Amino acid sequence: MPLRLVKEDLPLVKPCWFSPITSRPSMYLSIASRRICSMIFPDTEVRLTGVMEKLGLGPEVLLHENPRLIYARLTGFGQTGKYAKSAGHDINYVALSGVLSKLGRKGENPYAPLNLLADFAGGGVLCALGIIIALYERTISGKGQVVDASMVEGIAYISSFLWKSQNLGLWNRPRGENLLDSGAPFYETYKTSDGKFMAVGAIEPQFYDQLIKGLGLDSDKLPSQLSFSDWPEMKKKFASIFAQKTQSEWCSIFDGTDACVTPVLSFDDAPLHQHNKQRSSFIKNDQEEISPRPAPLLSRTPAVPSCKRDPFIGEHTEEILLEYGFTQEEIAKLYSDKVIESNKLKANL
Repeated sequence: MPLRLVKEDLPLVKPCWFSPITSRPSMYLSIASRRICSMIFPDTEVRLTGVMEKLGLGPEVLLHENPRLIYARLTGFGQTGKYAKSAGHDINYVALSGVLSKLGRKGENPYAPLNLLADFAGGGVLCALGIIIALYERTISGKGQVVDASMVEGIAYISSFLWKSQNLGLWNRPRGENLLDSGAPFYETYKTSDGKFMAVGAIEPQFYDQLIKGLGLDSDKLPSQLSFSDWPEMKKKFASIFAQKTQSEWCSIFDGTDACVTPVLSFDDAPLHQHNKQRSSFIKNDQEEISPRPAPLLSRTPAVPSCKRDPFIGEHTEEILLEYGFTQEEIAKLYSDKVIESNKLKANL
């Protein structure tokens, strides 16, 4: 059977009130079942932390029953080590990776960039990549394997640039005083007269020249772009200029240039921006809810996004089991044993 993406919602951790995976069929397992795990999830991840062995559903057991199984374990700290069984959240994993120490403005505490780095980038994306690598390797060996996806290690790995560039002079100053961490006046956000913001990323000299021109300044009367000692005063100068016009007015000045200046858009504004509209970067479902279109965009086989609402947890439990060969009698027994639950949409009469 071809690979199918299914959300398996298990109450070993209380069901979430949201799901980052939209429009996937949802099956609700009240008690993890060996047969269900080995049959329905042979090519996908088992997303539980440290409890599968207690249920007799560890990788050794399931790989014995299905040697082609790709068993992915996505956890914060990984399967081994001092913190392997410890609780944590995105901020803890970013902290342990070393990356959090680089994030923050001068004179302020380090700050976590929401929960994007660990949960999604270093966690979900790299775990998915690990599954793809294991699936590809299986075409050669015919064997499955365990994917140990640690968010700490995932964050550190996607931050390899930070580690590899330490000796290039990019990070030799205190946090918040370097080229890319809000230290430079040409890599910063600035408030506009209408309370919105513009993002500036004019690193290269040719882009910086266009920034200076757009701001109405004379480069001959300014210090060198890379004069670190002048950066604080230059930031004040840029800030005072940006504060004199609205975001829309600045867009009319910088759009079409290579000054690397763009508006900081809200969630309400991003789908309405001309560039995003031209690429259909955001989609709307049948409940009028807006979300990003699947990315990246493939030229020959692009994803076909669903415009249906997100499913209720367990809405497709029975449908999925029938697809994988379970009989109605077996499904009824699973219900009676409270192994599965269903949450079908009821019609309003």
